[in-house]
Amino acid sequence: MEFTMHEKTVVTNGQPPVVGTDFPDFKLAAEPDGTVSLADVKGKYTLISVVPDIDTRVCSLSTKKFNQQVDNFPAINFLTVSTNTPEQQKNWCAAEGVSKIKLLSDQEHQFGLSLGLYIETAGIDARSIWLLDKNGTIIYRELVKEMTHEPDYEQVLAKIKTVL
Repeated sequence: MEFTMHEKTVVTNGQPPVVGTDFPDFKLAAEPDGTVSLADVKGKYTLISVVPDIDTRVCSLSTKKFNQQVDNFPAINFLTVSTNTPEQQKNWCAAEGVSKIKLLSDQEHQFGLSLGLYIETAGIDARSIWLLDKNGTIIYRELVKEMTHEPDYEQVLAKIKTVL
């Protein structure tokens, strides 16, 4: 699938799943818990924000904005996935004072590959937002076509409000 990064076309390894389908199984590294899988988040609605690199301005900004919303939605799992290492994510959280969102590492690229979001030429996953129901079915998806843009926070938060 085509995205742009700084207005230059980049291509992912495939087509991301669509609303109404099951989210692919995953197992990602997490600090300090070890790993988080799809089975770990089932039973609650789950918002997954995929960011290319937590140490860049837009990724940092969007993660902090979602972190500010966590308390408003205690019935929702809030996860952020990046291709950074767990250590880089831990350092970012400490520097930015982010403690509510769980950051998950896709440094092995398996998550991005299984979702069709992996951009091999850049070694990152494409920016996207996913909302899963309690069974792991995709009920909302936003593929942010220009990677340097922020997601539509209001739209996904409005969707969350409709399902709670």
